[in-house]
This record gives sequence, C-alpha cells and structure tokens, in this order.
Amino acid sequence: MSSEMVFATSILQFLFLTTTLSLLPTVSPLVINPAAYPASATITRDICIIGGGSTGTYSAIRLADSGKNIVVVEANDRLGGHTNTYTDPSTGETIDYGVEYFRNLTVVDDYFARFNIPLTTAPSATDGQVIKYVDFTTGEVVADYTPADPSAALAAYGAQLEKYAYVEAGFDLPYPVPADLLLPFGDFVIKYKLEAAVGFLFEYAQGLGNLLEQYTLYVFKNIGLGVLQALQTGFLTTARQDNSELYEKALAELGQDVLLQSHVIATDRSGDNGVKVLVQTPQGVKLILAKKLVVTMPPKLNNLAGFDLSPNEASLFTQFLNSAYYTSLLRNTNIPSNYRLQNTGSNTTYNLPVLPGIYDIHPTRVPGLFSAQFGSASALSNEQVQALIIESVLRVGTAGTLDTTTPEFAAYRSHTPFEMTVSKEAIQGGFYKKLYALQGQQHTWYTGAAFHTYDSSLLWQFTEGLIPGILA
Repeated sequence: MSSEMVFATSILQFLFLTTTLSLLPTVSPLVINPAAYPASATITRDICIIGGGSTGTYSAIRLADSGKNIVVVEANDRLGGHTNTYTDPSTGETIDYGVEYFRNLTVVDDYFARFNIPLTTAPSATDGQVIKYVDFTTGEVVADYTPADPSAALAAYGAQLEKYAYVEAGFDLPYPVPADLLLPFGDFVIKYKLEAAVGFLFEYAQGLGNLLEQYTLYVFKNIGLGVLQALQTGFLTTARQDNSELYEKALAELGQDVLLQSHVIATDRSGDNGVKVLVQTPQGVKLILAKKLVVTMPPKLNNLAGFDLSPNEASLFTQFLNSAYYTSLLRNTNIPSNYRLQNTGSNTTYNLPVLPGIYDIHPTRVPGLFSAQFGSASALSNEQVQALIIESVLRVGTAGTLDTTTPEFAAYRSHTPFEMTVSKEAIQGGFYKKLYALQGQQHTWYTGAAFHTYDSSLLWQFTEGLIPGILA
C-alpha cells in the first residue's frame, strides 16, 4: 500500500474516532503514527504555537527571534485575536474597534519598535463629545442623573490595590488567599466606601459581566495599579491609528510558518522527544512534529477537543467560567456625530446598566460611524447580540430621546469567551498554583488571558517570563 493510501485510510479512521470521542470531556490519548503521513503533509519545527492572537503572535516572534523555528496554528483568517481594525471605504480611515490602547511599558515599546511602528499617547475619548445618559431598556434619558466624581474613591481603591501589587504580574497568590480578594466586588465597595468609583470602574472594565458579583481579585486584575497610573499619564496607541498593522507585519514576516483558518484535530504528547499535532488546514490535514507546544487560546474544553489532556489538565480547565463581550461599528443610526450614549440604569444599584446590554455608543473619527460595545454575564449567539443592539438603538427613537433609525453593522466581532474565572472555593484550594504547575509538563507551555488578564501589554510581559523555560 502506498504512503498516500495509508495516509488517506488513517485520516478516515481518525475522523470517525474523533467524531465519537470529541463529545467527551477527556479522551484516551491517541497515538499518532508519523509513518502514516507523507513528507508533503508533515511539518517539523522546534515549537508549535496554538493560537495566533495577541499572545500567540508575540510568542512566535520572540521565539523566532531567539533562533527557534516555529509554526502557528490559527483558526481565523488573520492574526491578532481581539485586535480588530476597520478601514472605512469612503475615507480610507482606519478605526480600531477591538484592542485600542497599550500600557507605557518597555515590552510594548520594544515590540512595536521591532516592526518600526511608532506609538503615541492616546487622545481623550470624550473630547468634544456630548454625553447622554440613556437607559437602553427604556430608551429614555435618566432624569436628574449626574455621575459621581470618582477621584477620591479611586484614590482609596488604589490604596487597596497597593496591598496586592502581585496581581499585576499574574496569579501567584499567597495562601491562604486574602479574604478581601474573594469578596464579591459589591461587598468590597461597601467595606471600603468606594461607591463613587463604581460607575467609572464598570465603564472601564467592560467585559467583566456583573461587576458587583465578580470576585475582587478579578476586578483588580483588570483595573490594577498600572491602569490607574495610565489614567493619569496616558495610554499608548499606534501613531497611524491602526493597531492591526502590528499583526499584518508579523504575518508577512512569519509567512508560511502561520497556518490560518486551521485547527487542531488531535495531539499526542506521550513521547519523550516532543509532541505530534494533527491539524486541519485549508490544504488538508497536516502533521506537525515539534519539540514543544505553546497553547495560547482560551483553555475551555470545547476549544481543546482532540487534545490528549491529562486528568489534571481536564480537571482544571473544566472549572473555567467566562463572561461574554462583543464589539461593533454601526452606520445609519441617525445619532448626531458628536453624541455619546452612555447606558445608565434608571433604577439599579449605582445606576449600573442592565446586562445583557450595550455599554455605550460613541462616535469614531468617521462621521456617522459609531462604536458600540455589548456585554453579558454569559455567552449569547451573534444573532442575539446584533438583534439586541438594533432593538436598543431603535428604543431610543421610540422613546423620543433621539430620532434614531435602524442601524447597519459596518463591522462586528465576538470576543467571547472573555473574562475567565473560577469559583471562590477553587481559588482558596490553590487552583492557580495548580494551573501554573502545568508549565512544561508534557512538553507544553500555556499563556494567554486565562493565565493572567485581558490586557495585551501585560500578557506580553507575562509571556516574557515564560520564554527562558520554553527555550531551555
């Protein structure tokens, strides 16, 4: 039998097997036989990186710059993950509607300089805007509402953050875990009299779901000391106002070492000398033979179907919960070009908006093009989210607040799963200590937001700490 016939037969057998086993949370390890795959379908590399988002792309560039040959497996047709940029066909303007800002950190400066992309201080998002505080459940302006001055409460919040500066670097928590970190944030707010800062924190920490119900640990992870400093000194963004340029240049450099529109269908990490990864690509099934594996995508079990997870990995990853976050650009709303509609609850605690719902609708540099972010404590379908956004905009018109019309989506992206969390009991029981102990086991390293936070700048810094171990 020819190698091609062996290859075809093995794929048919494998597809039958994975169709059955992918329904289970864990499966017995599949032994992948490299002899069954012809040379034309085999890729040999030092390191295989799963996921080409912010962390995966950074890992690829850093490891390649360190002399390793790599391959990246990415499900989408582009690199960059949550970095989304829209080019307006009429004006040619680029609008970032995913990741917009970066921290003023050395790792950020070095990474953008690596690709000759200049950075600049991000402008204030509210310059020249007229803000209307609208309850999107009714479409009406919230009567007699004025947001509280958060300055003193933010200073008090910062004083609490200073007690737990280690959360800025990761999840290396002390044990027992400090009780305040495990308080629902609503209780923490009351305990330290932070009420005046809640509205501001909610707007900044988009994607956290029900802010007052989140454990304080996760709020601190999203709004830490670095954020408070950047609010005073300024965040960074690309001078050409196109954050996707970073990933376009990375893709151009990595070239055929990136497998776009591809996904893992099986891994075999049982050997002593490395890993075997079967990947479905647009050109067919490929076998990757690598010394090490770097996983950067969210470690939810539905993302890991086909992975030969150890019982320990499976028991940890199955505990992850997540919120949901969606971002979009809208046209034809008939909202005045300088208006910002801030979703504000008329009869809710701290006037926080009801979720699922829009956070706000604000103008972009392109007249008539508005950015709209949507959050939920749990995942919704894209169809549901888009329908709810449209209903919310039209409700503003029905209420007589503005003469809104049915919006059209110029761009839309789901960033779900978003904030990855576990239970209080899991945190107390050493979940993150066990999670971090996975590093290097079975030739595998993990990075990405679940291992730190949804912040590209901090994730690059976190990944820098893993590079020496991956290279060893």
